[in-house]
Amino acid sequence: MAVTQFRVSEAAALLGVSDDTVRRWADAGRIELRRDEAGPAVIDGAQVAALAQELAAESALSAAFPASKASARNRLTGIVTRVTKDGVMAQVELQAGAFRIVSLMSREAADELGLEPGSLATASVKATTVVVELPDHGA
Repeated sequence: MAVTQFRVSEAAALLGVSDDTVRRWADAGRIELRRDEAGPAVIDGAQVAALAQELAAESALSAAFPASKASARNRLTGIVTRVTKDGVMAQVELQAGAFRIVSLMSREAADELGLEPGSLATASVKATTVVVELPDHGA
């Protein structure tokens, strides 16, 4: 099986930083850039994954909003961007980095949590089915 490699721009996008930051990390020895004879600099996917976990652990957001104890392991912390309520239900939208999460809950729960645009919140996802997709590289 081939090792997944990412160009600097792709790694930067995945890590939520600039290309220059990735290059500085390489210069400082935090990650290793490799070059083929004629190709662009690349980073092994395993290094990008490890760095993503380090960055999450170092995140100011992680310190500001530590995880509570729960059985759900899929947690995305972000900011509430919209709350739409009707008589019984509420739709709450959360922006967690580049990811938009939408939750449907009772209006009572949304009111009790005091959810409104600008609120810091964590979406916890516990599902019996999680689909993992690979990007289409134009095979």
